[in-house]
Amino acid sequence: MANTILPEEGRGASVVAYQQESVDEMIYNFMKEHEIPGLTLAIVQAPYIPRVVGYGLCDIGEKRLASTNTLWAIGPLTQGYTAVAIMQLYEQDKLNIYDALGKYLNDQIPAAWQQITLFELMQHASGISDYRDNAKYDMSTAYTPKQLIEMVAPVPLLFESGTEVRQSATNFLLLAQVIERVTGGDYEDFIRKYQIEYLGLKETCFSNDLSRLITEPVACNNNLHALFKTDKAYIDPAENAVGYDDTLHQQPLLPSGALKGFAGLWASARDVSLWDIALAGSVLIKKPENRALIYSATTLKSGKVVPAMAGWQFTNHNGFMDIKGSVKGFSSYLSRFTGASELVCVTLLANKENIDFTNLARRIASAFGLSMSAGVNDTILYTYESAFSVDETMARIEAQLKKAGTPVFAQFDHERNAQEVGLKMPPTRVIVFGSPLVGTHLMLEEPSFCVELPLKMAVWQDAKGSVWIAFPKMKIRAQLYGNLVNNPIIAKMDQLLANLARKAANVY
Repeated sequence: MANTILPEEGRGASVVAYQQESVDEMIYNFMKEHEIPGLTLAIVQAPYIPRVVGYGLCDIGEKRLASTNTLWAIGPLTQGYTAVAIMQLYEQDKLNIYDALGKYLNDQIPAAWQQITLFELMQHASGISDYRDNAKYDMSTAYTPKQLIEMVAPVPLLFESGTEVRQSATNFLLLAQVIERVTGGDYEDFIRKYQIEYLGLKETCFSNDLSRLITEPVACNNNLHALFKTDKAYIDPAENAVGYDDTLHQQPLLPSGALKGFAGLWASARDVSLWDIALAGSVLIKKPENRALIYSATTLKSGKVVPAMAGWQFTNHNGFMDIKGSVKGFSSYLSRFTGASELVCVTLLANKENIDFTNLARRIASAFGLSMSAGVNDTILYTYESAFSVDETMARIEAQLKKAGTPVFAQFDHERNAQEVGLKMPPTRVIVFGSPLVGTHLMLEEPSFCVELPLKMAVWQDAKGSVWIAFPKMKIRAQLYGNLVNNPIIAKMDQLLANLARKAANVY
């Protein structure tokens, strides 16, 4: 096998590894670093799903294994299903996405919302406040839509509709209400009929359906799992995962009404992948022009283009889009490489909140085709593709540093420097910053670490037009300096840099 020449095109390599690290190693290391109890990965190489693997525990207390059948709360991925439902009704001539919201919900909404269009709701360009930001909101409460709307109705629009993009769960609650108004039925029933049942998704449901869909979880302790010997329902059963917060405290199941339209679905990674494959053609949304509407960037009234739509975000990598997020106890991620030479999708679902899988998913995808990689040494660098240009990405980094009160010591424009000596290179910038209070502690422990400080972050555009953010992994650098690798400041630095990159690179 060591001498096998592995393909880089078509169906990808027969050994799934990237930069000498297997997909399993990537995931195990990531789970250890972020203390994730359990996770399921699914890989699509359309139209196949060649890999679905569970890692770790879906329930720490009962020591139940994460499996291919484990259902996870998929959080904001639910937006994708709601957007599909709206477009299906559009194709059935039951609504017009360019209609004002007041045409459908006149009796439910305040005057300020009446002229906002359904399309602006899908774009997250409505300006309507997010009920999750309201001090009265409690995610564990089973709210009615009326209660949630009344919670934010007094809040003035954050901006004129169609002039900015800001994610708001209220937008998709309103879309769910529109679905009910035009169908005369239930939002969840419409999703079940036209997506879940239509595609045969046996491990996808809303939270109030869990008890009907899954086999009652049975503790593995004391060999109680031996029930499979006498009851076929316990042979490779579907089970829901238990969610955990940042400190691994168990979180209660969320009621469907808490995040209606925005984040109410549960699914296995395999089912998310099956649904994802159905997005590729006319299976769910019939007309290509309609698919293009919700799988491409938002153009604002000013003409400015924001690389996001219906929870999805888009980068300059041809055909790339992802949707991700977190709810209480869970994190989810789905990326799609829809270019004809790639057709790879990565789904990652886990039972710990506030986990960003973007970097991990990109490295996993790269194991199936080098064209999807950053083209740099990901062993020593943390890389993150930005949805914005080099200039805007750098401006967003600066804004985050200013907000945090972190001093910026220098900036370098290598494109301009190259021009000054008669050479050409793509846009390439470096920003140097840091906190003397933090860095000094490290240098007092190991003076030579001053070579690594202050911190640096690079932003560049590659030959294919993708814009990348990168920084040295401080944990890797610290390994060169004795015991510094065990200093908790190092881990905090890596987390700070990763958060900075994430906030600079993403619309939402």
